[in-house]
Amino acid sequence: MDFKLTPENEQVRELARSFAQTEIKPVVMKYDEAQEFPFEVIRKLGELGFMGVTFPEKYGGAGLTYVDYCSIVEEISRVDPSVGLSVAAHNGLCTSHIYNFAGEELKLKYLPDLASGRKVGAWGLTEPASGSDSGAMRTAAVRDGDHYILNGTKQFTTHGSVGETIVVMALTDPSKRKKGISAFILEKGTPGFSVGKKENKLGMRASDTSTMIFQDVRVPKDNLIGAEGEGFKQALQILDAGRIGIAALAVGVAQGALDASVKYARERVQFGKPIAEFQAIQWKISEMATKTNAARMLTYKAAYLKDHGKDITLAAATAKYFASEAAVKCTEEAIQIHGGYGFIKDFPVEKFYRDVKLLTIGEGTSEVQKMVIARKILDI
Repeated sequence: MDFKLTPENEQVRELARSFAQTEIKPVVMKYDEAQEFPFEVIRKLGELGFMGVTFPEKYGGAGLTYVDYCSIVEEISRVDPSVGLSVAAHNGLCTSHIYNFAGEELKLKYLPDLASGRKVGAWGLTEPASGSDSGAMRTAAVRDGDHYILNGTKQFTTHGSVGETIVVMALTDPSKRKKGISAFILEKGTPGFSVGKKENKLGMRASDTSTMIFQDVRVPKDNLIGAEGEGFKQALQILDAGRIGIAALAVGVAQGALDASVKYARERVQFGKPIAEFQAIQWKISEMATKTNAARMLTYKAAYLKDHGKDITLAAATAKYFASEAAVKCTEEAIQIHGGYGFIKDFPVEKFYRDVKLLTIGEGTSEVQKMVIARKILDI
């Protein structure tokens, strides 16, 4: 594997880095404090092609690689993980599901608005009674002539209240459990669809997380993605690739925490010299740098495999598990390096510390990743 980025890859990374510094950094705490979704930032990201990174130009996408996608998510998350999460969820879940599994008519209908960022996508899998155990979902879809009637609730949905195009998993045959799950495209404003509680979160506060409620929602049968009973299998494949995006997000958080810690250690003077000269601080910095670089290698290996059409299940789970746990450790050390200043909102590490924990939970907990890794290695 060649770890050297092409000049084109480097241009994409530099564009993402520049945008994050000039357009996102000045408003990070504004959106965080208000728990406000950054519509204007998302619109500008769409104009750059970052809301449809890997999708073909015929559908309004940028036609870039998964390596490019990872560098975009990393650089944005290095400044604001909330925006990085929105980019990852929009690209990797709703839009990716439609692109990979919907028929051509549905692709042409929905992808151009999603890939351009004109509309935000949401993806509904998790429910109050089904998190890691997706087979326990209760949302049901009953065929009624040319429509399906949806009833149920989805919880912890990224973009649940701001998403305009929604992919929803529902049981079309409850007797088959996971094998009876199907996927549908739903448009915001459809009668019977409503938004419930908007979550008041510890971190990632500018990325919308809400409950979605379906009460006798009529969805055209043509909005079924693939065939009945294929939804769970589709979702697993989407989560495989989505984990690469979350790993990239974690790398960005770890790098952001490292950047801030290096800067602070050089400037903070105690006992007559910068704290960067103390071995205790040096060891923390070295550990953070090592974990960040190792996480980056695992993540970009998974992206490389994805770009080359290889099986990514093991690589994606490994990258997501290691990178998210490494990022948690890096942000914890960043707070310690900053001391009391790390505990106040004037310094970026405070927000990194709050944001990072979601990465060990969302799109499969660390425990689920270890289960996936073990099953692949043991072939069970």
